[in-house]
Amino acid sequence: MKHLFVFGKTRFGPAEPLLGSAGILGLAALLAMGLPSAGGAQQAAAAAADDSAIVAEETGSQGARDAETMAEVADPPTDPLVRPGASVELDDLMWLHRPIVVFADSPADPRFHEQMERLADGAEALLERDVIVLTDTDPGVTSALRKKLRPRGFMLVLIGKDGGVKLRKPQPWTVRELSRTIDKFPSRLREVEERRGS
Repeated sequence: MKHLFVFGKTRFGPAEPLLGSAGILGLAALLAMGLPSAGGAQQAAAAAADDSAIVAEETGSQGARDAETMAEVADPPTDPLVRPGASVELDDLMWLHRPIVVFADSPADPRFHEQMERLADGAEALLERDVIVLTDTDPGVTSALRKKLRPRGFMLVLIGKDGGVKLRKPQPWTVRELSRTIDKFPSRLREVEERRGS
């Protein structure tokens, strides 16, 4: 008799014929009853069928949970702070957000990675200031952002809620530097006053 040992999701043993846990339960029931008569064999077969139905239900629900887990890993929740810039129109963000646009000629650009790490480290401060980060690392695609802002290589652009360009930098900036700049905007000063009043 060939055996199949199952530990977690890893199977050890021959691939064919597979003796699943339902078959093992049925075999255990047969052995517990001793050598069955013809009628006893039918009862044991029915018990093994019931066991296999229970195991099928359990593994089916486990399979559904595994599929959900895999879907979550394959499609992680999107970051509310960062969006790809190629699909965004700046006019849609006007008076709602302060876009920070990070351009690079390649996603492998070390300055791009450094800038994104700095922004991620200070995400809370940026969200408090209604900042949204737009990224564009493909110069081959002429996006609306590239047409309007005309970057050369790496470039960081801060845009106000009014749609005007407030800052252009050819090197990565810290969230602290960006926050200080934003906090000097008249619109930001008004927001702080309104929040204090309420």
